[in-house]
Amino acid sequence: MEIEEAFQVVGEMGIYQMYLCFLLTLLLTFYVSTEAILIALVGLAPPFDWDLERQFTNQSLTHKSADEDQIFRHWLHEANQSEVHRHVHFNGSYTSITSEWYLIGDAAYKVSLASSFYFGGVLMGVLAFGHLSDRYGRKKLYLTGLALDITFGVSSGLAPSYQLFAASRFLVGIMNGGMSLVAFVLLNEYVGTSYWALTGSLGSLFFAAGISVYAVMGYFIHSWRMLALVTNLQGVLLFVLSVFIPESPRWLYSQGRLSEAEDVLYLIAKRNHKQKCTVSLKPPLDRRDRQTVGALDLFCHRILLKRTLVMMYSWFVCSLVYYGLTLNVGNMGGNLYVNLALSGIAELPSYPICIYLIGRKWSGRRRTLSGFLFLGGIACLIIMFLPEKQEAGVFAYVNSRSLSLLGKMTISAAFNIVYIYSSELYPTVVRNIGMGMCSVAARIGGIIAAFIPSLKSVQWALPFIVFGVAGLSAGVLNLLLPETLNTPLPETISDLHAGSYRRLGDEGLPLQAFSSGLVTESPGETDEEEYLDVNEQTQMIL
Repeated sequence: MEIEEAFQVVGEMGIYQMYLCFLLTLLLTFYVSTEAILIALVGLAPPFDWDLERQFTNQSLTHKSADEDQIFRHWLHEANQSEVHRHVHFNGSYTSITSEWYLIGDAAYKVSLASSFYFGGVLMGVLAFGHLSDRYGRKKLYLTGLALDITFGVSSGLAPSYQLFAASRFLVGIMNGGMSLVAFVLLNEYVGTSYWALTGSLGSLFFAAGISVYAVMGYFIHSWRMLALVTNLQGVLLFVLSVFIPESPRWLYSQGRLSEAEDVLYLIAKRNHKQKCTVSLKPPLDRRDRQTVGALDLFCHRILLKRTLVMMYSWFVCSLVYYGLTLNVGNMGGNLYVNLALSGIAELPSYPICIYLIGRKWSGRRRTLSGFLFLGGIACLIIMFLPEKQEAGVFAYVNSRSLSLLGKMTISAAFNIVYIYSSELYPTVVRNIGMGMCSVAARIGGIIAAFIPSLKSVQWALPFIVFGVAGLSAGVLNLLLPETLNTPLPETISDLHAGSYRRLGDEGLPLQAFSSGLVTESPGETDEEEYLDVNEQTQMIL
């Protein structure tokens, strides 16, 4: 029997696979999400006073005029470290890397830079770990990445200098991005293909919930070092439990290690309480004769060029706005920790809403994606017309916080839809490459997103203007693309013109919103539907 038939025998989603879902979605995604947005709390800028001899005594910097702020920046540039420590006094109830290393004035950009280092590491991690896991196995790479992730994460909480902190965040990004990618593939390869959408959706939901949990942790832990340590040490339990999980049976099958794959399947059957079952795998089909294409094909074909450029920009915008709004919670007004918690909660309604809309003929993929991008962009742009002080009357309800949360919900929905829509626009022979290019654009968006909140120093609503313009422009561009709901799914590049290829049924990609994760092909998207090439899964990265 083939691997899919074997899963029907041992159970596609039994008790043991439910436990693995708990381990690799709830526990792991909580850990990954807190790492992704760690800088939102450990990089806060507490209020401070500046004592300049007989000129500015106990006067908060936020109340100075523009001239006084320029004087302070000039003094900060000329003063040595001991003078800065003597005359600048942080008075917040919490500590951060800003207060410890005095990342203020011209050095404030270093907070955003540390976040960008993390997302740059994630990009490198997903690219490297995907190929390595295809060669050496899922479990080995997952455990290695998780162990190093925890190690570097703890190092960031103990870093004696900003330089070491930034370097450790880059290393955490590499391990976090690569490890979470492999873990997502590993979980999908434990269950039947009919449950891939479920496992992907669970990951998205728990990522959003992890943001809220991190806000609660930050509310009770005011020391940034302790917060960083607690956030990373929660991965120890995850690592201990992960040591005892088996290797991917699909990967073993693809490598021709049939006896080992059968042993794993028997283990799954045993823990699913299916003692009396027989599994006898036959060697996988040889697919070495399949058509090979390269990344240049995406830009040499007129139709593919248009789709690739629009999709890359859409992924870039989704990542930019999603992480930008998450890291911008400090500019929303009100309680910071409540804002961060609401930022995660606001995502939860978006998943069932977008799943419903993309399946309706009157909305489909294209209109739903554009609609959510339009709505998110408009919500952000309205903020620029609101007064900076929003405390009374209608502004107590329609303010930067409520509109930011609306924008966060809509961009979360758009981020989920763009995965499915992109995969349906690309022919099978270039789908992995196309999704990989879109992933690179999304990672670049995450890197830039860390700097957008700092634009508030120019104009308080400027970050929201950037998010709004980006959302609206992406929404307009997506209207230039064709609808893919219930339309033929192309197999080759020539099929983009022929129209003589099979139709897309009810297959759908898993909804996976993390920073750090993977989108895999559904079984209906392979060249040969009766065989699943698991080595392709790690090529389609977020």
